[in-house]
Amino acid sequence: MTDLPHPLTGQPFGSPVRPGTGWPEDPAAPDTPVARTPAGVRRLAGAAPLAELDARVSVCAACPRLVRWREDVARDKRASFADQPYWGRPIAGWGDPEPGILIVGLAPAANGGNRTGRVFTGDSSGDWLFASLHRVGLASQPTSEHAGDGQQLIGARMVATVRCAPPANKPTTTERDTCAPWINAEVRLLLPHVRAVVALGAYGWDGALRSLAGAGLEVPRPRPRFGHGAEVTIGSLTLLGCYHPSQHNTFTGRLTPTMLDEVFLRARELAREQAR
Repeated sequence: MTDLPHPLTGQPFGSPVRPGTGWPEDPAAPDTPVARTPAGVRRLAGAAPLAELDARVSVCAACPRLVRWREDVARDKRASFADQPYWGRPIAGWGDPEPGILIVGLAPAANGGNRTGRVFTGDSSGDWLFASLHRVGLASQPTSEHAGDGQQLIGARMVATVRCAPPANKPTTTERDTCAPWINAEVRLLLPHVRAVVALGAYGWDGALRSLAGAGLEVPRPRPRFGHGAEVTIGSLTLLGCYHPSQHNTFTGRLTPTMLDEVFLRARELAREQAR
């Protein structure tokens, strides 16, 4: 397959992108160890510092169905992006390494993060999310178009519960559980700093609760139910529910810009209160 120019740098890349070949914000090197089984994920997630964890996440190959799907999408591109290379690999967490606010979602979009190489970037959901983060002072720019575009998060970090784009946006339970050690390890490293967790949608809520428990916090039982604006205190942090900025929710008015801003303003308030 012919290499194609990166839309920002012009450097040619194949699809999917090989690690350590110069893609903007690629955390991996050519020799980054690759997890190929659930046991490999558990082993490689176990004791890595954050930067190395990001690198290992970005080359994971433990779920055959997800590997096949993300790479098929990268090769057989959507027509509107046919002139671009696709990242086609798992998406690492992204943002402030010592965040007061953690944003948790489901998984990368096939033609969003799987194309751009950055979580929540390159689709309409990401457009809504970053516009809101910028309005409330948590992002340096109102848009996030592609890895390497200069966007930065301010006191916040984003993660996906499942790190590969799944078919129909629906990972299996086995895939979720195989991927869980990555987010558990990341949350564990971030816990000294995080004071508010914003869960996008019911799946993000479930993923946040699972990862907080996996990181060693005591989660209430029965598990709290998701709702927009719901708040649950867990240890020294607060979990906030937010409707996912999907096209269904935004087109129907179930989620408005004001509603989204209010959740992130509340998260910012909580992070600042706890930092005093």
